[in-house]
Amino acid sequence: MIRGWYTGASGMRAQQWRLDAVANNLANIDTDGYKRDLAAFKAFPELLLRRTDDDGVYRHPFGSADAAPIMGKLGTGVELNELYTAFEQGALKETQSDFDLALDGRGFFTVATPWGERYTRNGSFQLGKEGYLETKEGYPVLGEKGPIRVKANNFQVDKEGRVWINAAYADDPNLMISRENNIWEETALLDSLKIVDFAKDRYLKKQGSSFYRETNESGPAVTPEERRPRVIQGFTEASNVEPVAEMVRMIEVNRAYEANQKTVQSGDTMLGTLINQVLRFGV
Repeated sequence: MIRGWYTGASGMRAQQWRLDAVANNLANIDTDGYKRDLAAFKAFPELLLRRTDDDGVYRHPFGSADAAPIMGKLGTGVELNELYTAFEQGALKETQSDFDLALDGRGFFTVATPWGERYTRNGSFQLGKEGYLETKEGYPVLGEKGPIRVKANNFQVDKEGRVWINAAYADDPNLMISRENNIWEETALLDSLKIVDFAKDRYLKKQGSSFYRETNESGPAVTPEERRPRVIQGFTEASNVEPVAEMVRMIEVNRAYEANQKTVQSGDTMLGTLINQVLRFGV
């Protein structure tokens, strides 16, 4: 009965972790670039139940056999194994803003923060006071050459992530002038967005504000060569949270939590009955 308390309590704790993940997913349905969290669990080793009055080994013509046969198994509870992020592609939403960018495929934008480089799928950017392309929190978006400085209505981003500006307003004489883009009569290649990927993006850690940081398990950030994502200007990526599916999971969590709670209550009732019977008969 005491073991049943711990088994039920571990189940309640596991469902609490799962409920926190589901609640966080529902709270970020409208957050651009948000990726839903999933909880994975593992069971403690099961105990084999045997009869205690038939201990020992007996022999027969074909060998030996256990005199205490297994009656069944007793589960000893579960624990949280990991809380990981599912990076399925979210739907693309048109905003018609030149500062909004979306990634179609695997990859992350790179952002300079006070804690070092961080990575995001949230392409809802803005023009900072100093003319740099920034996140809503004011952190500059990085290109291959560093922070990207642009002007309103004077830049375009192609599907390769290259940032083009009108050559007539280019301040840097070292910029490459080209006619291949055909956005303006002459365009200058300013920079290319620093887009990175990870060998095991599942193990990236969330750091708030839609930022991720690399870990030893995820591996370092690398520039994708073959499967580089498309960059779509004037769009943002919606979260990959499905409200109906998350609501169904929440109902499942509540029912599982209640079932484990009843297990603890039943064990408490049985123990109380046993103690009362012992006291009554003076055993």
